[in-house]
Parts: sequence; C-alpha cells; structure tokens
Amino acid sequence: MNRKVFLLSPASVGGRRAQILLGGRGSFPLAERLRSGEAVPLWEVFSFLSGLYFRGKYAYACAFAAPPAGVSGAFVITTNRGLRPPDETVTLEDLARFGTVPIDLDDPRYREPIVRDARALAAALPDDAAVVLLGSIASGKYVDVLLDVFGDRLRFPSAFVGRGDMSRGGLMLRCVDDRTELDYVAVSGSPRRGARPPKLEPR
Repeated sequence: MNRKVFLLSPASVGGRRAQILLGGRGSFPLAERLRSGEAVPLWEVFSFLSGLYFRGKYAYACAFAAPPAGVSGAFVITTNRGLRPPDETVTLEDLARFGTVPIDLDDPRYREPIVRDARALAAALPDDAAVVLLGSIASGKYVDVLLDVFGDRLRFPSAFVGRGDMSRGGLMLRCVDDRTELDYVAVSGSPRRGARPPKLEPR
C-alpha cells in the first residue's frame, strides 16, 4: 500500500463532556480558550470530548499516514461540514452547530457535505491509494456513504472487529508507541462484527 489517508470518526457533541464546554462551566484551559472566542484545532476539541478513543485515532493517523503531495494525511468526519483536516479550527459556536445535526444518512445536512468532500478526496488520490476508516464499521452511518464513493479503496483495521471504542483507542496508542502498523482489509465484503478479542494487557 503505497499511499493512504485516514478518515477519523467524530467525537460526540451530545455527551457530558460536550455539555461542560457548551455550557460554559469548565475552568480548565481548553474551556477557557473556547469561551474567550478562540478557535481551537478540531483534533484538540474532539480529543477532549472522546478521550482515549479519539486520541488514539489522531495519534495513529499522524504516525502512519502516507498521503500524496498536497493532500492531508487525515480527515475528521463531522456532522455538518463533511470531511475536515484535524488542524482546522473550530469555535464554541461551531461545536454548538455540530450538535444540531444528527449522524443520519437520511439528513442531507450530514450526507451531502460528506459526499462532496469524499468525491474531492477520491479525485485527488492516485488509483492505488487507500482510504482507511478509523471508526465503527458495525453500522452504516459512516460506511454506507463512503463505500459509494471509494468502493474497494475503503479499508479498515481488521483488528477493530469485536473491539469497543476504548479497546480500539488503546490498541492504536500501543501501535504508535511500538511503531507497528495494523493490517487493513477492504470494508466491502468483510465481516463487520465478530467475537470480542482478549483484553489488552495494561501498560
């Protein structure tokens, strides 16, 4: 696999951590920066919202992306902005808007920006480049719309099958530490569910 870019599934903007940010109650640096009107990188905000899982995805993508010149090595799936580079900045108002759009393929506010950006990415990649989804493939909320655009180029780590979010995050951080990349398989035709693998050994 010569060239590859990663697609990172989003963090929830409807959970308890999101409410801390959106409600203006946090006294930690990230909350204060957003409250002051500062625009903060998307990866930093989502790492706070999702914790270990998104931190693992972002660190893994930074370590192993191999994009062609002029193309970002990773893109974050969003609810209303399509596929955005992790370094793109967002404000508190942007986060609030994320929360108004459900991750639902029947909602054009979610589906159409993803299709737009996925098509642009597909056109910018060489034919042998892979697009690796770091996110859930058990449901169609990301996979169905991406498969329509990328077809057999859409891959995922086979070790994700059967794992929960925290296990995936921990696995990816271990891979970064060990400089060992996971094996990828085509989403099309692959089993999306399986037996839960053994728990990761604590580190």
